[in-house]
Amino acid sequence: MDALTLIRDTFAPLSGKRILDIGCGPGTLAKRLAEDGATVTGIDPGAAALEKARAAVPSARFEAASAEALPFPDASFDGAVMLNALHHVPDPAVALAEAARILAPGGTLVVVEPLAEGSFFDALRPIEDETAVRAAAQDAIAAALGSGAFLCRQDVTVARRESFAALDAFLARVSAVDPTRAATIEARRPVVEVAFHKAAEREADGRYALVQPLRIHVLQPA
Repeated sequence: MDALTLIRDTFAPLSGKRILDIGCGPGTLAKRLAEDGATVTGIDPGAAALEKARAAVPSARFEAASAEALPFPDASFDGAVMLNALHHVPDPAVALAEAARILAPGGTLVVVEPLAEGSFFDALRPIEDETAVRAAAQDAIAAALGSGAFLCRQDVTVARRESFAALDAFLARVSAVDPTRAATIEARRPVVEVAFHKAAEREADGRYALVQPLRIHVLQPA
């Protein structure tokens, strides 16, 4: 089971479903959901990411917005997804409340979050240590469940495995997520290189494999 399969299965059948991609980035997930027939809207605070998303998924709607202030009326969507996005939000508790607000009765929110563990995390840590923000995202989910704001339909952890030809491919991957990391990479490259080679598993073909555990919550507003 991978995150995309779980997301698709959660919302199946996708045809005609109104899905909000919160923190859509360049539109990778939006493209997959649109190809399955969903009516997709994506929000992201980054202008460059939105430009790429609009080019990648012309059939979808994209708007500049933060997860803490979604520019949509109550009950506007059948489902919403936060894919590797909640830990980037300054106030994840508010973002979860906003997601609940825009869901129609019976709607579902899927939150996919990287945990502060795994070889990918170890390789990333010298570039950006996300220990605190990843923990804050999990704490916000737990608090929302504890308060009764959401019911948890599913809670599963999957391992995302990625392979890279060399260090530079890994650096390009993490810089694409956040271009501001480039300056840190340049300043700390020797440390980054050591961490990458220590964390990565060398595959038979010579490539470097890194594993990132992802915790997936399928939530329904109570």
